Amino acid sequence: MSASAEALPVEPLLLSRTENGVTTLTLNRPAQYNCLSEGMLDALQEALQTAAADATVRVVVIAGAGRAFCAGHDLKEMRARPERDYYRDLFTRCSRVMQGITELPQPVIARVHGIAAAAGCQLVAACDLAVASSEARFAVSGVKLGLFCSTPSVALSRNVSRKRAFEMLVTGEFIDAPTAADYGLINRVVSPSELDDAIATLCDSIRAKSPVAIATGKGMFYTQAEKTLADAYAYAGEVMACNMMAEDAAEGADAFLAKRKPTWKGR
Repeated sequence: MSASAEALPVEPLLLSRTENGVTTLTLNRPAQYNCLSEGMLDALQEALQTAAADATVRVVVIAGAGRAFCAGHDLKEMRARPERDYYRDLFTRCSRVMQGITELPQPVIARVHGIAAAAGCQLVAACDLAVASSEARFAVSGVKLGLFCSTPSVALSRNVSRKRAFEMLVTGEFIDAPTAADYGLINRVVSPSELDDAIATLCDSIRAKSPVAIATGKGMFYTQAEKTLADAYAYAGEVMACNMMAEDAAEGADAFLAKRKPTWKGR
């Protein structure tokens, strides 16, 4: 068989690399602007489950290959099966990935460059933290195609104010990175050349903290946000009391009093 006739190797839809306690998951469909195909959603779901079970992983970073972070769902794939049950299953699977990010014990950081549109913007909003290049742009643009971004609105409206979220949803217009930071959709904006260093600095800050405190705190943070004020305080107080009984809390207090660096035991 000639070399030209040989099958070319198939690139994985999701690249995964773990280094110094940080797992980086890179959406790897650059020619399709990293659209969330069924296969991509399945790969993300599996990778998140793997990270959740690995106590050596302290932070997860989600990035995109090529020119974009993520342009949303794969419209060609969606139009190939115009069936309500198929669409229900697709959006359920996507929602499961987004909720999986929230349920992950480790903080998840979106590394955003290029565009983050529709479900791609939803992915940014679902992450616990987001750092963006000054060249990044954000939109929930389904309305321009006659499709209101209903599932993206869930994460979006939990990050930005209602009026700003609704304006984005009904206009479908892109906002730039500084505006996204002002809205509260992302944490900070840096130049393209500084993006990786900014991500590394944030990861280092998280890795320096107790794994028990981070995992406990992340779960508590999202749970209390859905409760009434009184119930939230009652729940948070119970979580904090339990956290105080952990070895890491004792170690942290003892290290502070002794003016030394703490040695965390891990989760």
